[in-house]
Amino acid sequence: MFRRTRYGLAMSAEFGGPTSHYYYSQRLKLHYVDWGNADKPLLLLIHGGRDHARNWDWVAREMREDFHIVAPDLRGHGDSQWSIGGSYALIDYTLDIALLLDALDEYPVTIIGHSLGGAISLQYTATYPDRVTKVVAIEGLGPAPGMIKERPAQERMRYWIKEMKGFAGRRPRRYATLDEAVDRMRDANPHLSEVQARHLTVHGSYRDEDGTYVWKFDNYTRTTTPYLFNKNDARELWGEITCPALLLRGSDSWASDPVEDGRAAVFSNYAFHNVDGAGHWVHHDQLDVFLGHVRKFFAQGSNGR
Repeated sequence: MFRRTRYGLAMSAEFGGPTSHYYYSQRLKLHYVDWGNADKPLLLLIHGGRDHARNWDWVAREMREDFHIVAPDLRGHGDSQWSIGGSYALIDYTLDIALLLDALDEYPVTIIGHSLGGAISLQYTATYPDRVTKVVAIEGLGPAPGMIKERPAQERMRYWIKEMKGFAGRRPRRYATLDEAVDRMRDANPHLSEVQARHLTVHGSYRDEDGTYVWKFDNYTRTTTPYLFNKNDARELWGEITCPALLLRGSDSWASDPVEDGRAAVFSNYAFHNVDGAGHWVHHDQLDVFLGHVRKFFAQGSNGR
């Protein structure tokens, strides 16, 4: 149903593409795309950091006949407004998703999230367990336990202030041509095909008036909170998830195996798969394998069978 163009993927007239919509959270105008079929169960797709809603196009193409698919641009990403003050915390993202789902008012919902989007998906599901039927998190458990180094609070505050001051003077990188930006996209994920990279770049960048190409995301989304990733809070939250959870990891990824490091054991009802030949972006790197795991998971009962 997709045809290739020099700029990426174009939807055929028969297939159709998503429509754009907006909603508000904390006075920010936030964007999402809707793939139609409003009479089907709602499936929310949440992208990762410095990504955008249209990274899910391949997944949405394959699953839209069975679901009403909605994919938001997180604040500071894609076509959503940047956060005034440059604050991007997991709690803010989760609030944004809660308000979007309230606006859609189609409970219960099924959620798939990647990386940061996976963390948001799990936090929302833990906060409102009765509203989520099933949740899929692609490398969404945050940093591996071995990567978390505890430092004194005053040291973390000094580092954060220094980091924020540095970002104030940082200017977005500009690319002379779209091809240069596509090459940078493929540098970030060598598993991508040229068609995938171009599609992601077209929707993740804009052409400025001087003719250069710039990424849409706010550079402040790179900042880290001065407060530690609280392992105890995370485990408590994940333990509140009552619906089945599917945890996915790319075998070639930097992320650690959540079964081996013990984090998966907190979930009361979960399945886990390492996906061979995939890095951090499992749904891009091994789309068919990813869809196979997800469809099998969705077909199972609430007890995972």
